[in-house]
Amino acid sequence: MIEIIDVNADNVEETGFFCMRSKPKTVGYQQKLHWLKERFSEGLKLKVIQDGDHPKGFIEYVPSEYTWRTVEAENFIIIHCLWIVGQGKGKGYGSRLLEECIKEAVDQKKSGIAMVTSKGTWLADPSFFTNKGFKVEDEAPPAFELIVRKFVDCPSPRFPNNWVERAEQYKSGITILRSDQCPYNDSAVQTISETAKELGIDVNVIEINNCKDAQGSPSAYGTFNVIYNGKLLTYHPITKRELLKLLQEAT
Repeated sequence: MIEIIDVNADNVEETGFFCMRSKPKTVGYQQKLHWLKERFSEGLKLKVIQDGDHPKGFIEYVPSEYTWRTVEAENFIIIHCLWIVGQGKGKGYGSRLLEECIKEAVDQKKSGIAMVTSKGTWLADPSFFTNKGFKVEDEAPPAFELIVRKFVDCPSPRFPNNWVERAEQYKSGITILRSDQCPYNDSAVQTISETAKELGIDVNVIEINNCKDAQGSPSAYGTFNVIYNGKLLTYHPITKRELLKLLQEAT
């Protein structure tokens, strides 16, 4: 039987939040757990879908004024993540979760829903959403698209347009802007920092502690940014091999 679990401050310790569920004692898991507990009071919703006793995926979304994506929007719901794992894809789980989000947005009289997607990696493929009434309203480098479904006639959410200036302020060495929104960020910071040390590159890690700082990030993803000598290197956790390749391409 398919069940959708509403994860909240009262049950998150027991239910978890899908990601890294087999590693609840890791630093990244505990950081995300603490982050969620602080966000629920801001209207963040997290729903996990499971078939029988097996979790298949989740959706995380929040009112636009509290989003941790770099999006300018008023009275919208912003989906942070919609992830269906492995063999669960193609079975309607993602559609069920999206329907839950749409229903809540309508009930709350929101103007619509938006999500940052990517033609690259790490984020959802925009084609899933365009097949469900969403439209691409804006783009941002390197491969981000802002997909939107509006319920009323209103201004569309937008990306800012000063990406170069946002990154240029971090001019020397590697700067990592990271938050606890993703449990994989902690290990990624360790990998990048250790690799940079081996190469003799200075590393500065800056914590993103609130949604306003995330909205001021140098990438549309918001919650994880790696800048090298004033240019965005990546917006998602990467391996040592991937980092070495990116550094070689950047020099």
